[in-house]
Amino acid sequence: MVLFTIFFTFGIWLLQQMASLPDFIWAWLLAAFPFTLAIKPRSARTFHLLLIAIFSCGSGFYYAAWQAEQRLSVSLPTQWQGRDIDVIGVIAELPHPGEHGQRFNFTVEKSLTAGLSMPRHIYLSSFADLRNPPPVVHAGERWQLTLRLKQPHGTSNPYGDDFERWALENNIRAIGYINNQGNNLRLSRLAEGYTYRIEAWREAIRDKITATLGSAPYAGIITALTIGDQDSISQAQWRLFRRTGVIHLMIISGLHITMQAGMAFALVYWLWRRSYRLTLCLPAKKAAAIAAVLVAYSYTLLAGYGVPAQRTVYMLSAVAAALWFNRYFSRSQILSLAVLCVLVADPWAVISPGFYLSFGAVALILYTTTHRIGRWQDNSAAQEKRPLRLKLIRILQEYSTVQWTMSIGLMPLLLALFWQIPLVSPISNAFAIPLVSLLVVPLSLLGVLLPTEVPLWLAHWLLECVMIPLHYLNNLPLAVWIQHAPTPWSILTGILGVLWLLTPCGFPVRYFGGLLILPMFLNAPEPPDSGTLKMTIFDVGQGLSVAIQTQRHVLLYDTGPDYSGESDSGNRILVPTLHAMGINSLDGLILSHDDIDHTGGTDSVLQEMPVAWLSSSQPLTTVKTYTGKLRYCRDGINWNWDGVSFEFLHPGKDSFTPGVKLHNNDLSCVLRISIGNQHILLTGDIEKRAEKRLLKLHTAQLAASLLIAPHHGSSSSSDVDFVAAVLPDYVVFTSGYRNRFGHPKAIVRQRYQDSGAILLRSDFDGAILAWMNAQGLTITRYRQVHHRYWTHMPAPD
Repeated sequence: MVLFTIFFTFGIWLLQQMASLPDFIWAWLLAAFPFTLAIKPRSARTFHLLLIAIFSCGSGFYYAAWQAEQRLSVSLPTQWQGRDIDVIGVIAELPHPGEHGQRFNFTVEKSLTAGLSMPRHIYLSSFADLRNPPPVVHAGERWQLTLRLKQPHGTSNPYGDDFERWALENNIRAIGYINNQGNNLRLSRLAEGYTYRIEAWREAIRDKITATLGSAPYAGIITALTIGDQDSISQAQWRLFRRTGVIHLMIISGLHITMQAGMAFALVYWLWRRSYRLTLCLPAKKAAAIAAVLVAYSYTLLAGYGVPAQRTVYMLSAVAAALWFNRYFSRSQILSLAVLCVLVADPWAVISPGFYLSFGAVALILYTTTHRIGRWQDNSAAQEKRPLRLKLIRILQEYSTVQWTMSIGLMPLLLALFWQIPLVSPISNAFAIPLVSLLVVPLSLLGVLLPTEVPLWLAHWLLECVMIPLHYLNNLPLAVWIQHAPTPWSILTGILGVLWLLTPCGFPVRYFGGLLILPMFLNAPEPPDSGTLKMTIFDVGQGLSVAIQTQRHVLLYDTGPDYSGESDSGNRILVPTLHAMGINSLDGLILSHDDIDHTGGTDSVLQEMPVAWLSSSQPLTTVKTYTGKLRYCRDGINWNWDGVSFEFLHPGKDSFTPGVKLHNNDLSCVLRISIGNQHILLTGDIEKRAEKRLLKLHTAQLAASLLIAPHHGSSSSSDVDFVAAVLPDYVVFTSGYRNRFGHPKAIVRQRYQDSGAILLRSDFDGAILAWMNAQGLTITRYRQVHHRYWTHMPAPD
C-alpha cells in the first residue's frame, strides 16, 4: 500500500503541473497497458515493483485528469459575464462579513434567466452603496437573487497564490456580486439538507461567541478554534502567529482533533470499564474507539472539513477499524490510507501547502519515534509498574523529541512554501501546545455547547496568557529567518539532509546531513549585472506596483490597491514575492500620488521591509507608519544606481502654482529609467494636462522602449501627441479583469496599436517581467509562460 500511495500521489502531482489535460483516448490505453504486463507468471520481484509503480502513477495521473475534466466542463458562458442573471439557490456556507458587505458560497438550484445554463457552485459578494443596501444573508437560507458574474480570474504573479486553482479545487465555477437594484428576495429560512443545517449551526455558534465576547481582542481566535472561521483572525494576529510558528495552533488542525478524540477515548474507556454489563456487551477499547471517531468527525464537520482535519479523521478511522476487527496495520499503512482518502476526495490537495505540512509532520514523528532501539516498551504491565517520576521523564523526553523533530524536519518545507523559518518556534510551541490544545480548545467547545458563558471567558483569559510571551518572542531581533525561495534541487537535498540528521544516534557521519541543508540557504538568486535592470510589473488588479532591481539596489514604484480593511496588495502579493526574490529591504519607495489603488499596500510593505527613503509628489494621507527619510519627487531630480540612470520628469515647481489646482492624478511622479539608448517610462495616473506639460518641456526625453500606460489606459490620458512622442515598443496596461471603469479603453488601445507598439495587459498576461540593458529589452508574460490547465486565459477584446 505504501508504494502504491507514493506513486499514486506522484501521478496526481504530475498532472497538476501540466499546461493542458491529456487526450483521454490515449489515456485509457496507457492506463490499461500495465494490466497486460502484470498477468505474466513468475516475474521477478523488481519487475513486479516496476509494474506497481507504473500502474499506480498512471492511476493517479488519469484519475486526477478525469476529475479535472469533469470540473472544467462546467463554466459560465463568456457572453453572460457582467450581465444581470436571476437565480434561485441556497447560501451554502457560513457567510463571512467584510468591510462593505458579505462573502459566501452559493449553490444554484434554478436559473430564472432564459437560455442560460448556470454552474451549480458560485462565490458571491455583496456591497453596500449609498441608495441600495445589500441583502443580509445567513447560512442555509434559500434566496432569489439578481447577480452579475464572471469566470474565475485572479492575479498571476511569481510565487503568488493561485485563486483560479483554489476556485477549481472548491468547485467554484463563477464569481460575482449581488445587484442591489435587482429582485432579491428570501424564500425560506432553512433549506433541506444536513449540510445546510450544519452551516446554520456554525453561524449560530459564531453569533453566540460574538455576543458573549463582543470586541474582546481574541474573540476571533476562539471562533477559529471552534468552527474553523479563519476570517475572524486579524492580519496583525496572523503575522504574529506566522513569525512565532504557532499558526497550526490557532486554527482547527489535526493536533486539536487528535487531542479532543484522545480525551473522548480516555473518558469513555475509563467509564466503560467500570460497568460489568457494558464490558460484556462490548469491550471498553472498542466503545472508546467509536467515541473518539465520532468526536473527531463531529469536530471536523464543525471546522469546515479542511485537509488537515480530513487527514486526522481518516487516520483515526483506520486505527479504530484495526482495533474493531482485531487487525494490525503499521503506522505507515495508516498514513498511506489517509493520503489516499484525501487525494481521492480532492486531487488538488497535492499542490496545497497544508497537505505537505500536515502529512509531513506526521511522517516525521513516525520516522523519529518508531522502531528506535532503546525506546520505552509500551506494554500495559510496564506502564503500571513504572514510577510516576519516570513516567513524567518519559513524557518530557517524547515531547522534546517531537519539538526537535518539527523544528529541524520541517525546515525544507517551510522554506519551499513560505521562504521563512520561525526561529522561536520551539519555544513558543513548548508552552502554547499544551495550553491551547488541552485547555483553550476544550473550554471553547464547552462554551458553545453549554448555556453558561464562563468557559468562553476562561478560554479567552488563557489565550491572553499565551499571547503575552508570544508578543515578547515576536519582538526579538531574530524571531524569524526570511530569505529567498530556494531552488527545487536544494529543497530535495535539504529533505535528505534533515532525514540524515534525524537518524538514530550512532548512524555513520550523522552530522553530514547539516551540509546537505546548506544549499537551501546559500543558493541565492543572482542579481542583475552592472548596467542591467530587472523589472517586475506586478499583477495587482486595478492598480499599479513595479519593482526595479539593479545590481545592488531595489526600488519599488507604487504599492497597488487596498482590497479590504485586512487585505491589500502589500501583504498578499508584494511582500511575499519580494522575499521570494531575495529582496528583504528597499533602497527607495516612490508613491506616484495619493490614490488608494497606488498606495493601498504601503503600510504592509513598510511593516515588513526597511525602506531607506520614501518619495512622493505631495503629502500622503494613506501612509501612517513611516518615520524615515521623506523627499518629494520633482522635475530634474536624478540619480544613478549601478550603471542605471533614474530621473523625474514630473511634476515640476510650476505644477504647484498658487491658485492653479491640478487634479491629483496630474501630480503623479513620472520616472524615466535609462541604460544607454534604452528607456522605460513610468507615468502613474497622469492625464492630458500633465501630458501637455511633458510634451512642452521634455519632448526629447519621452521616447521609451517600454511605457506603463498613464492612468491604466483611461480615455482621459494617452493623447495622440503623447503616444507619438513616446512611440514605445511595448506598452503595459495595469488594470483589473473586467474592471468597472472599462480600462483600458478601446480608443486608447487603438492609438498604441497604430503606433506599432506591442500591447501588454496585466489582467490578460499577469505580471510582466522585463530585463533591460544597453543592447535591448526582453519581456516575459508570466500568465502565458507559467500557466496550468486551469489558468483562465481570456481572449482580447
